[in-house]
Amino acid sequence: MSTRLEPGDTAPAFTLSDADGKQVSLADHAGRKVIVYFYPAALTPGCTKQACDFTDNLDLLAGQGYDVIGISPDKPEKLAKFREKESLRVTLLADPDRSVLTAYGAFGEKTMYGRTVTGVIRSTVVVDEAGRVERALYNVRATGHVAKLIRDLGL
Repeated sequence: MSTRLEPGDTAPAFTLSDADGKQVSLADHAGRKVIVYFYPAALTPGCTKQACDFTDNLDLLAGQGYDVIGISPDKPEKLAKFREKESLRVTLLADPDRSVLTAYGAFGEKTMYGRTVTGVIRSTVVVDEAGRVERALYNVRATGHVAKLIRDLGL
């Protein structure tokens, strides 16, 4: 079971492949706030809703100094298909070995349909300009999460 992050923690560094196979690091976003969200699988209804909500609000978030990165265990090829099919503008990163998911506390035991399973815990971590965790939200809902996040951030 991975340990959940708390506000004030240093955000774990990462470098992962994006949908085009290009390497993207958290360090690439130094000096900007970053919303890192973790989702179970591209091209599924809940994950599509969440990714589209982030894309629909990307201009607002970017205008307030936030970059948005979505991370799932999918391979880059599937992320590219997801991006094209849904016209997504958020950065999608592949974490097939689940190392970043685990480092952020977004992989482990969860309850699904009344049973305990191991998998991706839908989570959002807001990282400040200095690379520290500002907010760590776990077991978030796919629908309505982005609107709530925007309200909570005072945007």
